[in-house]
Amino acid sequence: MAHTATLTHGGFNLTARIANLIEHVKENRARASEYTRTYTELQRLSDRELNDIGIRRCDIADIAREHAYCS
Repeated sequence: MAHTATLTHGGFNLTARIANLIEHVKENRARASEYTRTYTELQRLSDRELNDIGIRRCDIADIAREHAYCS
């Protein structure tokens, strides 16, 4: 009887875990999309435009990562 209760509880727990996994996947996809968008926009700027805003071309990936994953 205790085994049946454990299975039922585990079933609900599994459903919650799957829902949580799906939510994390959606969040990670949104962050990856934001990274790509930021990276692409900065890459499209000329060296002069980047210099005007104080960004070196070699720092674009770090800036995009920080924007998408640390904010």
